[in-house]
Amino acid sequence: MQITKSLIATTVALYASVVLGDTVNIAYTSNGDFYQEKIEAEKLTKLEHPGVLTDIQNTANCVLWRHHPNHPPDYQAKRGSNIIIPPQQLDYIYCYEPSDEQRGKSTCIMSEDQGSGPRKRSALILYGSETGNAQEVAEELGSLAERLHFVTQPWQPNIVRANGGTQEKLSSYTIVVFAISTTGQGDLPANARTFWRSLLLKRLPPTFLEGVSFTSFGLGDSSYPKFNWAARKLCKRLVQLGASETYLSGEADQQHPEGLEGTFIPWITDFRKHLLDTYPLPEGQHPIPDDVQLPPRWVLQLQDETSRSNTDLVVPGTENQSTEDSKSRLEHDLRPIPDTLTATLIENKRVTPAKHWQDVRHVSLTVPDSVTYVPGDMISIMPKNFTEDVQALIQMMGWEEQADQLVSLVPANSQHAAEDLPLPPIPNLESYPKLTLRALIMDYLDIRAIPRRRFFSEISHYTNDEMQKERLLEFTNPEFLDELWDYTSRPRRSILEVLHEFDTVKIPWQHATSVFPVLRGRQFSIASGGELKRTPEGGAKFELLIAIVKYKTIIKRIREGVCTKYISALQPGSTLKVHLQRGGLNSSLGQLSGPTVLVGPGTGVAPLRSMIWEKAAFVKAYKEENGGAEPTIGPTILLFGGRNRNADFFFDEEWQQLSKLVKLEVFAAFSRDQKQKVYVQDVIRDNFGLFFRLLHEMGGSVYVCGSSGRMPQAVREALVEAFQNGGETDAERFSREEAEEYLLGMEKSGRYKQETW
Repeated sequence: MQITKSLIATTVALYASVVLGDTVNIAYTSNGDFYQEKIEAEKLTKLEHPGVLTDIQNTANCVLWRHHPNHPPDYQAKRGSNIIIPPQQLDYIYCYEPSDEQRGKSTCIMSEDQGSGPRKRSALILYGSETGNAQEVAEELGSLAERLHFVTQPWQPNIVRANGGTQEKLSSYTIVVFAISTTGQGDLPANARTFWRSLLLKRLPPTFLEGVSFTSFGLGDSSYPKFNWAARKLCKRLVQLGASETYLSGEADQQHPEGLEGTFIPWITDFRKHLLDTYPLPEGQHPIPDDVQLPPRWVLQLQDETSRSNTDLVVPGTENQSTEDSKSRLEHDLRPIPDTLTATLIENKRVTPAKHWQDVRHVSLTVPDSVTYVPGDMISIMPKNFTEDVQALIQMMGWEEQADQLVSLVPANSQHAAEDLPLPPIPNLESYPKLTLRALIMDYLDIRAIPRRRFFSEISHYTNDEMQKERLLEFTNPEFLDELWDYTSRPRRSILEVLHEFDTVKIPWQHATSVFPVLRGRQFSIASGGELKRTPEGGAKFELLIAIVKYKTIIKRIREGVCTKYISALQPGSTLKVHLQRGGLNSSLGQLSGPTVLVGPGTGVAPLRSMIWEKAAFVKAYKEENGGAEPTIGPTILLFGGRNRNADFFFDEEWQQLSKLVKLEVFAAFSRDQKQKVYVQDVIRDNFGLFFRLLHEMGGSVYVCGSSGRMPQAVREALVEAFQNGGETDAERFSREEAEEYLLGMEKSGRYKQETW
């Protein structure tokens, strides 16, 4: 078949020809098999082995078509590159060389019309994320914008500062979208606070962000008093500075019956329609369909041949692992994770009886540095996967040949300038010593995560089984959100289990970091304070109270938490990577010295223990400095909740010791020690007069820590009732409206704080 010269001229208008008859060497993988062939330059050629290509190596620039090229090419590859491409049917190839005047310029194939006309439609996606949920939302928003042909660039917001460039940066985009989670007491996440502070500068005029069009999606938990506070105050400030909220911002609630997806999916569906209506595509251009895979931004590739030998490879931190991973082991974590401390495990002690339903650990970590922290701060522990899970994935995907070879993470498009490269999914990976595919999966990919909707969309491209593909795509359909929830979140089904059930899915190993979510640290409140914060050598000590997650689901399968399983198997002497993160309790010395009510069922008592030890340290220091005189200090009431006094009354003996140093009174509610269940909110109701006096008459503070959901709301309701019933006379008692208003005033003044998870 002949191809007209006019079509070739249009397709490669920017390039001059090599001499007809020159030979071009190409190598490619088609339908999983590797092929090499020689083709004639400047001549349309049908591949000897057409099919689903996943990579191509070539000695000339080339363009490829799925079918006969009667339309612009489906893919383009640069000379001398080894490009991993989204698996796609490619049949025809045309090779050429760029002219001298075009060397060094962009090698993207363009029509003669491209590069001129109106400014491109563009979108900037900014996220502020503490645990990774908002980042995942931002990535999905970025994919939406890309499918609608917006030029996109997702950034962490703390690299955009209001130093004269912020307004220019934001206003240069057609639309700016924020994905912001709320942390602590209505605060923005740590990686968004620099950006937030830059917007609070008093010298900024009300026209500073004029011309900026934005919308936002907030992620919050309605069990917190300041639900989605961060996103709301960000929107308010942007409008104050002249920005225009071009689309109604959305909010997700962790307590929604269908989780965050329950509100995000309807919102993003409507947002897509808004974008198409408000910023229509040029005539003849159409959105990229959902069943067409977007090319990955980063891919894995094998390192050069001299580095590939696997005979002497040792995966850092795994050399002492046995094949029976669930048993206790000594491990040293050498991962180059930015902004982490290397902590040594000195105690990993179970504090519940062996027959108790839950394994709870008292964990002690030390670091040699003199790190400071306050009550409410957290330690985020970076977990690892287990070898049996990693091996199962490798075998399911057929990656045995590459598993122990050295790999690198590289941009999929090497034509980007360094400053235009997207952020890598895993930072600092180039510093990892002897990184193999197996080590990458072990140390960085969350293969036990509950998959989100986007995961099903991604893996649908890697199966040729039409029935399985159809079922996978059903899970991505907003109309079947309830089915997605029933299949994933309700039974806590993991990615590994999904891949086991959809056994025709074969993901190219090169795309692993694009398909699988990245392992993220799990946060644990620090339980130590006062004299427990330092080692004898002057280093820092962190004590944690960790409930090991292990339970049976509604489909009768055992589920284990990725991080707590990792922690439970570590022997004292192991080292691990941790982040020290500032919490949201922000308790001042004045508040600690005043009357305090501490509500902490279960492991929620951990940050409250830190407060009590801090209070004891203050009393001790005051007495030493003042000749034994007692400081003026308010009473402390601890409300602890558990199942059984003899099984999970954490730190019982400590409370007796601490009550000699501070005015501490402990009320314990055990739900299973008697016929009628008793909870912490029942203790408040039974002692309403005490809590009315402490919180109203004495101006005390309340700290609520523990599981989110019903408990914080039940405690709040019990306090409202205490204000209604606590006065000695009718005149002193609050009405329902007055009680709620008083509690709201406590929140605004920082006297009511909540840290739940």
